[in-house]
Amino acid sequence: MHPHSPAATGLTRRGVLVGTAALAGAAATATAPAAEAAPGRPARATVFRNVRPYGAKRPTDLVAVDGLLTSGPAPHGAEVVDGGGRIALPTLVDAHIHPDKTAWGEPWVSRNPAGSIAEYAEEDVKLHHALRTPLKERAERLMGHAVTRGTRAMRAHADVAPAFDLAGVEGVGSARRNLRHALDVEIVAFPQHGVIRTPGTRELLEEAARTGAVDRVGGIDPIGFDEALDEQLDVVFGIADRHGVGVDIHLHERAATGLESLRAIIARTRALSLQGKVTVSHVFCVPGLPGRELDQLAAELADAGISLTTVAPSSDLVLPIDRLRAHGVEVGLGSDGVRDSWSPFGNADMLHRAHLLAWVGDARLDEELEAAFRAGADGGARLLGLPETDLKPGSPADFLLVRGECLPQILVDLPQRDLVVRAGRVVARDGELTGR
Repeated sequence: MHPHSPAATGLTRRGVLVGTAALAGAAATATAPAAEAAPGRPARATVFRNVRPYGAKRPTDLVAVDGLLTSGPAPHGAEVVDGGGRIALPTLVDAHIHPDKTAWGEPWVSRNPAGSIAEYAEEDVKLHHALRTPLKERAERLMGHAVTRGTRAMRAHADVAPAFDLAGVEGVGSARRNLRHALDVEIVAFPQHGVIRTPGTRELLEEAARTGAVDRVGGIDPIGFDEALDEQLDVVFGIADRHGVGVDIHLHERAATGLESLRAIIARTRALSLQGKVTVSHVFCVPGLPGRELDQLAAELADAGISLTTVAPSSDLVLPIDRLRAHGVEVGLGSDGVRDSWSPFGNADMLHRAHLLAWVGDARLDEELEAAFRAGADGGARLLGLPETDLKPGSPADFLLVRGECLPQILVDLPQRDLVVRAGRVVARDGELTGR
């Protein structure tokens, strides 16, 4: 067992994290703003009246034409939606979520003690077999719920292992197809049980990538869990290179162990010219680095085009987003697991996750609260290659409407999302999906 193995950690999800310190395929990974109206077809237009972008003092109208906001007058016959003086904010992007594992919406699940990634993975299998609702329905229920809370896109990790075969990938893929009118989804084939330590996993990762069912292949703690740094990364990066998919690796390893894995990831990214296609999630070896070492590592990550994600688990494990961004490293925010075998917590609400990011960062000033919101809105958009939305002409017409005073107050109070708009269409109202 490697000295940084999670086996010696406590019996909580956070304890493990601290201790371990193809129909909708490519088209859904970076959906562009809605296409222009076809010749002879009337423009699809909606006027959202009496709204206050970012909490502006004076209400205005937002005019959406074929999925984009425009400064011009609305075409004749445009639908009109009264915003009632509500604040308009961009919808958010969940850069790291596990919808295949969820028991959200199911009868209460009592969890068993577990103290290592391997033990939690065993509990995943038990829960998978115990839940009566099919995986694809549970995933779609959770992903649809995320839409009602103001999520416009997500990167969904689906477990791939002999215990599940490709059921997670297929289930999340089904949910992606059914929600394509409201949500952009990238799917990662994630080897929660390890790439090397669990025979049969590499073949399933290869199949998922070869068939176009996923947009990325994942890895997990090459040293601390798989105990096979070079072999795991050779498999994962080899699959990505052969099939033209991206990479997203969970890295809970800390200190020197994590840095060794991270630098090996950087080296392979450069060697295979995969700049811009590699993400490392969690990256607990980065927080706490001395300033000069952090700056040097950030420069290496930026040069390799590697992005990072954080789920803001605690003040000592959240990534230093501002400093990384200053060096050109993209950082996304995610909600991680939602009521799964690892934890009873989670809600797939990215506004709440931005709230948690501000909380663990001890935010006080308005600009600090706004920065936390932007991490959830813009950081994830850049990570998924989506256009950012700023509520200006030319921006995607993707926004939510809430009652409140200003953005910082909304981030703190977390009011109900009264209306959620995707590409100029209302996709959720008062916490419920509105249909297709």
